[in-house]
Amino acid sequence: MTIVVTGGAGFIGANFIYYMRSAHPDYRIVCIDKLTYAGNLSTLAPIMDDPDFRFIKADICDRDAIETVFQEEKPDILVNFAAESHVDRSIADPQVFLQTNVLGTQVLMDACRKYGIKRYHQVSTDEVYGDLPLDRPDLFFTEETPIHASSPYSASKAAADLLVIAYHRTYGLPVSISRCSNNYGPYQFPEKLIPLMIANALSDKQLPVYGQGINVRDWLYVEDHCKAIDLILHNGSAGSIYNIGGHNEMRNIDIVKLICHALNKPESLICYVKDRKGHDLRYAIDPAKIHEELGWLPDTKFADGIQKTIAWYLENREWWEEIVSGEYQKYYEKMYGA
Repeated sequence: MTIVVTGGAGFIGANFIYYMRSAHPDYRIVCIDKLTYAGNLSTLAPIMDDPDFRFIKADICDRDAIETVFQEEKPDILVNFAAESHVDRSIADPQVFLQTNVLGTQVLMDACRKYGIKRYHQVSTDEVYGDLPLDRPDLFFTEETPIHASSPYSASKAAADLLVIAYHRTYGLPVSISRCSNNYGPYQFPEKLIPLMIANALSDKQLPVYGQGINVRDWLYVEDHCKAIDLILHNGSAGSIYNIGGHNEMRNIDIVKLICHALNKPESLICYVKDRKGHDLRYAIDPAKIHEELGWLPDTKFADGIQKTIAWYLENREWWEEIVSGEYQKYYEKMYGA
């Protein structure tokens, strides 16, 4: 079995590669990554010399490069993690999100159609559903929840999802889609909430929190997400959408305070900054379908996962300290400097 993983030098993609090498050691894994700011080749350093692993630097929008991979590797499965994914960046520059997330998806599926594939899997997000009110804890996203995107990022992911379903219906392409809640864990780029707060707290820097910090997210430990995708690839129904949620709802401010406490840092480091435009209030997923059909449930409680995540960032300072220097500082000042 040969699996192509796009965006495999990023956070979830890299964790998925490591999970699959452990769960299916006889599989060949081919990683395609453009190595944008969020793709870090050092993340894949432990696997680069594995004879059953190949890294290819390429843009998923590059049709010739993608077709060459299919000609050379003849993959059985393609899992598309490649995406521009940070909401703040999508508000500042929407065009690159449409280019990568929509047109790149089309290029990948065209290659799957041309050369044949057993399964094309699209890694999506719960953000395509919009948000839920804070005062209705009884409401959850299901696979039947209408798409109601709030940001250029979520709109681009929603458009890609619709395109995937259209390719299944029109061309019979064997596809599946997973929509996950917020992931956390090792190797996450430090512009996202949890690694940003860990890195800043360790450096005794201010901890910028949007608005009042009352926005709620459903947190999923990244390894649990990888297990769910593995199940979908092997046992999920073609043409199906599966929601993957952690049943770990937390307010942003509570997570920041938890990190302060875990690192023995004062809450006085917390500073409140101007709220994000169109900031979604609450995300919460009902994962009943994937549980009933495939038997999946998250293994990691947030209290355990956050401690493992903090420990990883403490033990791998060199990895993230290299990232937060240089160009990232310019972006950080643009987002939070005021």
